[in-house]
Amino acid sequence: MLTLGIPVIGVSDVRRAVEFWTSALDLVASAEWESESWRTLHHADGSGRALGLMRSTSPVEPHPRIHLDLFVETAAEQERQVERLVSLGAERVAWDLYPRNPDFVVLADPDGNRFCVVDLSHAPSG
Repeated sequence: MLTLGIPVIGVSDVRRAVEFWTSALDLVASAEWESESWRTLHHADGSGRALGLMRSTSPVEPHPRIHLDLFVETAAEQERQVERLVSLGAERVAWDLYPRNPDFVVLADPDGNRFCVVDLSHAPSG
């Protein structure tokens, strides 16, 4: 049986990525498969794996085909979370592909990996 595992983010500094993503998403670093080039992050409530961080030397893609969407329920929460993530080390991205009246904000983690904070109350399905 084939099952979907976890998303894996390529990073240049595993320790810095662990600090950012555990703080950003309330995850905990696990000793599972731990090495100089890998860390598994688990949900803090103990419900299992959430994210993998793998050392990578390849360059960051400016327009990645796959990325993480982080959901919030309101525009006010989106604004608060974007500011919180920036305070943790994320950067706002001057995204050249925003549609008119977007429901998402594009950020980059400390390694430059793009991700979005999506306001579900404004999303097309919301």
